[in-house]
Amino acid sequence: MAVWLRSLAEHRGCAVKLTCVECELTYHPDDDRTRCDCGSLLDVTFPIPQLSNTTVFTERMTSWRTPDASGVWRYRELLPEFAGQHIVSRPEGSTNLYDAPGIAQWVGVDQLWLKHEGENPTGSFKDRGMTVATSHAMKVGAKMVACASTGNTSASVASYAAAAGVPAIVFVPDGKISAAKLGQTVAYGAKIIQIRGDFDAAMTLVQQASQKLGIYLLNSINPYRLEGQKSILFELLHQLDWQPPDWVVLPGGNLGNSSALGKAFSELRMAGILKALPRMAVIQAEGASPFYEAYRSSFRGFEPMEADTVATAIRIGNPVSYPKARRAIELTDGVVEAVADAEILDAKARVDQSGIGCEPASAATVAGIRKLVQQGVIKPGDRVAGILTGHVMKDAETVMEYHLGEGSKGRELANRPVVIDPTIDALRSVLADEL
Repeated sequence: MAVWLRSLAEHRGCAVKLTCVECELTYHPDDDRTRCDCGSLLDVTFPIPQLSNTTVFTERMTSWRTPDASGVWRYRELLPEFAGQHIVSRPEGSTNLYDAPGIAQWVGVDQLWLKHEGENPTGSFKDRGMTVATSHAMKVGAKMVACASTGNTSASVASYAAAAGVPAIVFVPDGKISAAKLGQTVAYGAKIIQIRGDFDAAMTLVQQASQKLGIYLLNSINPYRLEGQKSILFELLHQLDWQPPDWVVLPGGNLGNSSALGKAFSELRMAGILKALPRMAVIQAEGASPFYEAYRSSFRGFEPMEADTVATAIRIGNPVSYPKARRAIELTDGVVEAVADAEILDAKARVDQSGIGCEPASAATVAGIRKLVQQGVIKPGDRVAGILTGHVMKDAETVMEYHLGEGSKGRELANRPVVIDPTIDALRSVLADEL
């Protein structure tokens, strides 16, 4: 909830700017623009302090109070300053990093950790970015906030807008959003506009609404969103005692997370926390893979596509953060891969049956790791951290279809109910292998 926060600049001065990633023109940090006049994307830039001692982050974990209780604001020396402002926090972050030996064996590596961003308040990583962007919206006096969404962003925007006491409007593709995600958005009270078209059509409209109607935009094109999402990497490395893995692997849709983690890598190196950078791997669904196709061409060109994949959270054919994500891949000597829906669903079943659980888009991470190991890109001895972006309950329809649908009979991991008569003999026959 909204709380009064003392200065976040306890250990540094802060000269925050909005800086164009292409022409480097700068703007005031309270400008609510999302693009430079030249049309390019913006970064939030500020002096990065030297942080040879990271014990302050651990000390804050003993506090129940916001901002320390937030897995975003806990790392505030590495965030833009919001001194003396109202911070809107649930709180978010503090998600688990799971050691996953069974899944590691399946994908073919000795060491695999899975950071589960589905454990955020609304069930996805979006909450990390939303606490910073919504706080900035309140700082600049926004009267209404908006987003385009395939589901997770709309749920997060609706929740944080409700916590801030500001109206929210969300644009979603008609008929292309899971019931659970839409249900969250309805429950939190946002005004829902369903677009006759895909996510990219909704994204185009919400940007026009932001420019022409003065509505504060909360999609990841907003550079303050990415500032919050950087904390995924801060917290992951903190959980590994600041010993970086060889690889960080995550799904790619609108490419906001890829961009945010790339910025985090760069800033952690400037802060003196990281000497060498892990390699990043971004995994797309084959049916929504414009970033992968651009990577295959050595980034000589980029072509949007009509997206179609079971992983609705990454069903995006024209990702707005493409330039920043490309920068992140180049910075980390990273790779981009694409996996089929069948690979995503099988990987999801593995994650689910490990007791962790995730939504389909998250499972692209695990499917991608397996594919990269098979290709020899990731070595069996590499230490790999994968990001799971959403909770298993975000898309219950896909779970039921995988296990109970027409195609489930031939699937190794399908968990179909067994119907028996209500007798001990019938039960004993069914449990013969377990007893």
